[in-house]
Amino acid sequence: MVANKQLLTRQEAAESLSVSIRKLDLLIAAGDLPAVRIGAAVRVRPSAIDYLIEARESRGPKKGGTR
Repeated sequence: MVANKQLLTRQEAAESLSVSIRKLDLLIAAGDLPAVRIGAAVRVRPSAIDYLIEARESRGPKKGGTR
């Protein structure tokens, strides 16, 4: 993660998540990753990346579910 940055570029955000820029764009388009648009530039808050990771973190199998 890039230290002391309030907003990350698409490239930095994609690298932080270890995904392609295309996948990052899909996450943004789906509303899974909030982004800030400044003119034509797209920026992502580091806290949004942290939230996405926490929201998708596997916690093991659900009760009553099958694998």
